[in-house]
Amino acid sequence: MNTQRLVAMANDIAAFFAADPDPAAAAEQVATHLKKFWEPRMREEIRRHAGAGGEGLSPLALRGVKQLG
Repeated sequence: MNTQRLVAMANDIAAFFAADPDPAAAAEQVATHLKKFWEPRMREEIRRHAGAGGEGLSPLALRGVKQLG
């Protein structure tokens, strides 16, 4: 699985939800989107990447990924 592609996709999702004035709500929306629309292998790969530092993830994307659990 191409981790950099997943990072780009997560950043795009985060950019969409960044309009929410509440950063906590925006991060929750990112996490919810990932749970609903990403297959388990994709979520696991992005969680591993975030756990290793999350290089390339925007702060909001990283926060949302960390909420995946």
